Amino acid sequence: MTISLTPLPSLSDNYIWVITNTTNSTAVIVDPGTATVCVNFLEQENIKLVAILITHYHWDHVNGVERLIQMYDIPIYGPATEYIPYLTKPLTRHDRFSIPELKLDFQVIDLSGHTAEHIGYLTDRMLFCGDTLFSAGCGRLFNGTAEQLHAALQRIKQLPADTTVYCAHEYTLDNLHFALAVEPDNTAIQSRIEEVKALRAKNLPSLPFTLKNEMRYNPFLRTDKKNIMDAVARHSGQDINNSEDCFRYLRIWKDGF
Repeated sequence: MTISLTPLPSLSDNYIWVITNTTNSTAVIVDPGTATVCVNFLEQENIKLVAILITHYHWDHVNGVERLIQMYDIPIYGPATEYIPYLTKPLTRHDRFSIPELKLDFQVIDLSGHTAEHIGYLTDRMLFCGDTLFSAGCGRLFNGTAEQLHAALQRIKQLPADTTVYCAHEYTLDNLHFALAVEPDNTAIQSRIEEVKALRAKNLPSLPFTLKNEMRYNPFLRTDKKNIMDAVARHSGQDINNSEDCFRYLRIWKDGF
């Protein structure tokens, strides 16, 4: 069995991830914000869709569900307490389930913060995190709290360093410019900027990324570092002496950047 991952560009900057078992030509789609790109890919590659995984309720992650279920008789997995259209497999934190066609077992992770009940899917050291963690950044706060999102990022930080992260937006270059404003002397940020510029010049995605690399340049995963706390304190005018406060004011800084 061989598993392949395909990012389908959608809308202005979304990626819809397709997890394919190339041995039996079956696939799962994560967060289909639009249907057409999914249908085109499945038909061109002669792949059978067997399930949809949803991380949270925002329209750019769910708008393709209706058409897809009209075409395919499949289960829809998603957070139990958010409104997910046509949800058939409601999930809560710590749930586990299997997709037999892919021969993959999934663990549900509580990634609340961007939305109040946002979840992530972990399988075989691959994390599908929706809008919780981006390369060099993290999601905005909608109806979740800074405390929730900080805790979600701490959970992600506890995963193995070689975990590969599949997020849902191409925000990397903008995020890196903010990261550089926070840590102007961080050479890892500067190197990543050049790497991403080269990828985007070829219209290639900057995703996925490994947690190990992300820990070197994502300020939202580095809020326990003294230099980050000092930078946030200078910008906010607040006394910053712990990771959670640092995160809260760092997120506010990014919102206005």
